[in-house]
Amino acid sequence: MKRQFILFGLFFIALLLIFRGCNGNTDLEANLAGGDLGISMLSTEYKLDNLVTVRLRNNTSSDIKIENDCPREPLNVYRYNNGEWIQLESEPKIACNTTESFVIKPGEDFNVDYKSWNHSLFHEIGRYKIGANLITESGVQEFQSNEFTVGGKSWFGYVWGTFLYQPIYNSLIYLVSIVPNYNLGIAIILLTIILRSILFIPSQRGLESQRKLQDLQPRIKKIQEKFKGNQEKIAQETFALYKEYKVNPFGSCLPLLIQLPILIALFYVISSGLNPDNVYMLYEPLKGFDLSLIDSNFFGLLNLQKIDIFVLPLIVAGLQFFQMKLSMAKKNKEKAEENNKDDKKKKTGDEMQMASQMMVYVMPVMIALFTASVPSGVGLYWGTSTAFGILQQLYVNKKVASKHQKNEAQVRVIEKK
Repeated sequence: MKRQFILFGLFFIALLLIFRGCNGNTDLEANLAGGDLGISMLSTEYKLDNLVTVRLRNNTSSDIKIENDCPREPLNVYRYNNGEWIQLESEPKIACNTTESFVIKPGEDFNVDYKSWNHSLFHEIGRYKIGANLITESGVQEFQSNEFTVGGKSWFGYVWGTFLYQPIYNSLIYLVSIVPNYNLGIAIILLTIILRSILFIPSQRGLESQRKLQDLQPRIKKIQEKFKGNQEKIAQETFALYKEYKVNPFGSCLPLLIQLPILIALFYVISSGLNPDNVYMLYEPLKGFDLSLIDSNFFGLLNLQKIDIFVLPLIVAGLQFFQMKLSMAKKNKEKAEENNKDDKKKKTGDEMQMASQMMVYVMPVMIALFTASVPSGVGLYWGTSTAFGILQQLYVNKKVASKHQKNEAQVRVIEKK
């Protein structure tokens, strides 16, 4: 159980790092400090299809207003070609009724991303820069960012996009195209059920491995008591026990590890993949589908492309808590019986049991924090996946209980003989 707790901690930290992004620009502050309007790229190097983002800073004592020019790109984009800077333009088919001009207060920063124009403007390898027009006392003046480059995809980016991101992206779009009103929420639920069904067998093995480990805990504890102080001998005997009962000590972590890449891919699909600029990623049979038709409003309750910090995190955390209680039900029952027989053990407690109990409460809190930091569509996926996991856990518990009762019945028959 300690191993699971540590693994989940690493899993949670990895998600935060991945979702926040790893691009950096050491000259960011210096670029932002120059002129009335500081303008700097968040990174000086981008790979193809990475989201280009620019930061603006108001260095004046008055508000700065950047006019909305939707469906055109928010700021001027230039690409270096044949010895000169050429301005690029794009007017994708996007909804402009929700876009507004933005105002930057004195001393404040503001990030502008090119989510709806990214591929159409930055699909070629080369040198780029961004320019923003500002009306000053001397007339219209353009402030330009530092140069940045767009380079080819890395091997990891190619493998990730071709074999994971695009299949999940196209699967979700296909499901959206066949559900009523092109509802994104229904499509996410269906996709989750399909993925969990495909992964049912490895997940099942992981859950069964976890139950087997619980059954072996009394014997492992005896080994620890017998060879107390000799860690090498404890390790040898413990792994011999795993081998005898064909238990993989890491098998219980498999369901979590399997979901990690899927969760990351789905995050990027929902947060930035559902705009018309990404039509190039659709497989040929889906090329004609209009991405602007997608309804991200889940029955009037949630906008699945935005963050919900209250209701959904609580629901997902509650489901996670219930699932963990189910996974530890047998262990807690046996522990209670053991403590009733030995009051001294009850007072002393067990380190592993304490770690398990702590995980039951800490993990749902971490899941709630994670859900409150990502688009609601990702939270809906995790909640649906957890609900599926609860049903699977109930099945495993029933299967194990039935097997346990059968073994007890056989023992009673032998005793009578």
